Amino acid sequence: MGWVPDAMKASVPWVRTVGIEFAEVGPTRVVASLPDREELRNHVGGPHAAMIFGLAETASGAVGLAAFGATMERATPLVVSSQIGYRKLARGPLTAEAVLTRPADEVLAELDAGRRPEFTVDVTVRDADGTETTTVSVVWTLKPNRAASGS
Repeated sequence: MGWVPDAMKASVPWVRTVGIEFAEVGPTRVVASLPDREELRNHVGGPHAAMIFGLAETASGAVGLAAFGATMERATPLVVSSQIGYRKLARGPLTAEAVLTRPADEVLAELDAGRRPEFTVDVTVRDADGTETTTVSVVWTLKPNRAASGS
């Protein structure tokens, strides 16, 4: 799964711009981090909410890429919806743990049956002390690609 961080940084320039790094990448779980930099902070000195959400959404996307990367030639992953809960003021560098909540083989079976499957990735964001600051649930779909018109 070592290809996933490079693919994320190449296909989503924002990931490079803010400095997201990937500590662990697997088809059911990803751990990603966001550095503490002044230009990423809000008015109270913590990471801006957009940065927190971006970290969580990026980690969730990395799980989807790791789990379903082999389907990219026939389906495009897209976010359907997200829900976020800010639990505690975030400070310093952050770590996001993203977990696929549905077996990948079920999702792939729906895709193989011609349906547009959905899957959820739950993300927990923690500060440097390990305190849970934010929870995010991201619902993704695998949108089947249209067959290319003949040439």
